[in-house]
Amino acid sequence: MHHEITGDNLQMVTLHLAPGERAFAEAGAMVNMSGNVRMSTSVRGGLFGGLKRVMTGESFFMTEFTPEDGSGFVSFAGNVPGKIFALDLAGGEFIAQKDAFLCSEEGVGLDVAFTKRLRSGLFGGEGFILQRLSGRGMVFLHCCGDIMEMVLAPGEVVKVETGLVVGFESTVDYSIAVAGGVKTVLFGGEGLFLTTLTGPGRVVLQSMDLAKLAAALRPYFPTQNTSGR
Repeated sequence: MHHEITGDNLQMVTLHLAPGERAFAEAGAMVNMSGNVRMSTSVRGGLFGGLKRVMTGESFFMTEFTPEDGSGFVSFAGNVPGKIFALDLAGGEFIAQKDAFLCSEEGVGLDVAFTKRLRSGLFGGEGFILQRLSGRGMVFLHCCGDIMEMVLAPGEVVKVETGLVVGFESTVDYSIAVAGGVKTVLFGGEGLFLTTLTGPGRVVLQSMDLAKLAAALRPYFPTQNTSGR
């Protein structure tokens, strides 16, 4: 399988599948596909696997795409403005925020990963539950806004605003720290907590927090008049 990512800040990934290759995606992520690609819906990993995906904020069902009578293509896109990060798993593990998964090759497995610390789950912006990606193959994550990739050395620390962590390798330690002193918390405008990531390992960040985007747009949403007029 080979792929291409097109677009700028509303990106789409196209997977070119050879005969016998399969791809999996979240329900509703498909944009277009060649006429010979067969689409079917299944509960990948059985009932328990589907329930675990629901716990991570994903759909119970996944959609499988398989070309027939030759090679074919299928394209996927996210549901918010942002970019697509291509991750090549080679037997390792990658921990991602619960709604980042877009699509993958057949050899990639999805599972639940729980935050190690109670405080991280309560204040980390991602909840207690994250996604664990493992196996071999390409997996594509959808990021809100732009992407920043970092490789942390052993013991190297980066502090990130909660909600802006797309994912990190399983070798990276994930915890939550207070943003600063009392004045910083009250008047700094950066929130009370920061996510702390400690190397070694690769870290993927995004520039936009979907919750903050929704809050910024909320004043412009039409409101329903309940006065009866």
